[in-house]
Amino acid sequence: REGMVDEKKELWTTKLRDLRLWASYRGQTLTRTVRGMMYYYRALKMLAFLDSACEMDIREGSVELGSMRHDDSIGGLSSERSQSSRRLSRADSSVSMLFKGHEYGTALMKFTYVVACQIYGAQKAKKDPHAEEILYLMKNNEALRVAYVDEVPTGRDEKDYYSVLVKYDQKLEREVEIYRVKLPGPLKLGEGKPENQNHAFIFTRGDAVQTIDMNQDNYFEEALKMRNLLEEFKLYYGIRKPTILGVREHIFTGSVSSLAWFMSAQEMSFVTLGQRVLANPLKIRMHYGHPDVFDRFWFLTRGGISKASKVINISEDIFAGFNCTLRGGNVTHHEYIQVGKGRDVGLNQISMFEAKVASGNGEQVLSRDVYRLGHRLDFFRMLSFFYTTVGFFFNTMMIVLTVYAFLWGRLYLALSG
Repeated sequence: REGMVDEKKELWTTKLRDLRLWASYRGQTLTRTVRGMMYYYRALKMLAFLDSACEMDIREGSVELGSMRHDDSIGGLSSERSQSSRRLSRADSSVSMLFKGHEYGTALMKFTYVVACQIYGAQKAKKDPHAEEILYLMKNNEALRVAYVDEVPTGRDEKDYYSVLVKYDQKLEREVEIYRVKLPGPLKLGEGKPENQNHAFIFTRGDAVQTIDMNQDNYFEEALKMRNLLEEFKLYYGIRKPTILGVREHIFTGSVSSLAWFMSAQEMSFVTLGQRVLANPLKIRMHYGHPDVFDRFWFLTRGGISKASKVINISEDIFAGFNCTLRGGNVTHHEYIQVGKGRDVGLNQISMFEAKVASGNGEQVLSRDVYRLGHRLDFFRMLSFFYTTVGFFFNTMMIVLTVYAFLWGRLYLALSG
């Protein structure tokens, strides 16, 4: 609200976009996730500049930036962008003024962010406001790509289906199509999220892919560590190099309510103590929907990162870990880097999430992946695998039944004298 003349009028007219962004950055929204992932792009530009700049460039640049900040403080509210909007975006860095030009090309070669949005094509056809917002995100983030399914009518009741990748061209100032791949039929045959991942996976580039949910966030200082994390692919953990690099999460919804705090504490325990022990020494860590980094070529030639069969793959993430372990891969866990994550904040949401996890474990037991793991794992890893999947729920059930039996037994003894 700093610098506003007519607060009520401006807030709902000229400042409406800023207001909506302000609200979006405080929820579990796509906008927040895109902003967080674009920190990788900013970090790459920064690292490219620091790698190529000499000491004199950095010294002169720091002096220049200091003088610019001094001028801004003198100018006060007369500066082009108000301090409030600068704080809101969190995306503009004065260091970018020192870049020589090659940093942008280097960063674009190293990083692209593909948002898998199946219904974007249908939203565009209906003139849905959501499509305009996605276009706005592409317009403001040059490394952002959107993958969607395009349905093209060919006859009375017939349609052709295409996987399409689009971006926003800054020179043409419009959305342009990069790839269009014809599909044999409708895409959504199984579970939604893994289908989404599989259809967008072909549009990724490079040696590594990080899977990100839509309720996640990131931090610039963490993005700077990604270069170090990718070096882990070159190291041997045991007798093999890793194929999945496990990454921990920072739960940013802990302050919303007491239930959210409980979920935050539970998740923090799981992604630190739990994952650490599962990875080493138990060697039974799978993929749990966290922002893990996959060896892209390894998984591209082994069926992809998701299985999408209806019902049985309701816990779709862990099947990537099953697939990796069965095919001789190696899953590690690294705690020096983290990615933000939003968790459930209400009782109903938490209850539904726990029910999904429990039913997903029940479906896993019926899958051929678990059957094959049961035949191939050694005895000690099998025990660890049992307790970290269906065994956990089995033991919990036994504990609850034991408590009930104990209480009823004590009541019977008390009444019988």
